[in-house]
Amino acid sequence: MTILLVEDDKTIAAGLEYSLQQDQFTTILCYDAESAKHVLANELHHIQLCLFDLSLPDGSGYELCQLVKEQSDIPVIFLTAMDEEVNVVMGLDMGADDYITKPFRVRELLSRIKSVLRRYQKQAPQAKPMIELGEIRIHTLEGKVYKRGTELLLTALEYRLLMIFANHIGHVLSRQQLLEQIWDVAGDFVNDNTLTVYIKRLREKLEDDPQQPRLIKTVRGLGYKVGE
Repeated sequence: MTILLVEDDKTIAAGLEYSLQQDQFTTILCYDAESAKHVLANELHHIQLCLFDLSLPDGSGYELCQLVKEQSDIPVIFLTAMDEEVNVVMGLDMGADDYITKPFRVRELLSRIKSVLRRYQKQAPQAKPMIELGEIRIHTLEGKVYKRGTELLLTALEYRLLMIFANHIGHVLSRQQLLEQIWDVAGDFVNDNTLTVYIKRLREKLEDDPQQPRLIKTVRGLGYKVGE
């Protein structure tokens, strides 16, 4: 399994590369955005996961994540020294799958990597070809969502959250259950605010009246429910 690692601190990069290889991962190492873009243009089909430092000398992990997600739905984890919530939400909104703040323990990062990969592996084989939620059609094989025939543009994480609801029609899902299915439970950035942001954005895209949602309903004191 090949991981693209983009980290401009050569000491950190060397340590991470060694640890990943010791855990049986193959690594492609880049120190800047330009070389990473070259790899993405020519070798993306060989890569199963990306680790991007957010702050690079000639760009950022954000733009690299955007490049990846435009071409393929492979997982992206950000490495960063910044832990402000605005950066967390911005990264996740671009489709990132996880976010770990420096300094971190290598064992924790390896755990996050394996957790993200497990989620991707579980998601694909269980999917039905199409799921209908009222006027919403989810074409799972294509990873596309339509409302009255018009395609909705969802981020990877918005799509994953919608699929959780779609696979639990009629069930009340607590906020904790939703968080546990989206994130690695050990993630120290996990919080209700992040989930609230994604519920709100999903409703804005799916509902005719997001203020009076008919698809993703709030069950007071319990959580959320889709369908009867």
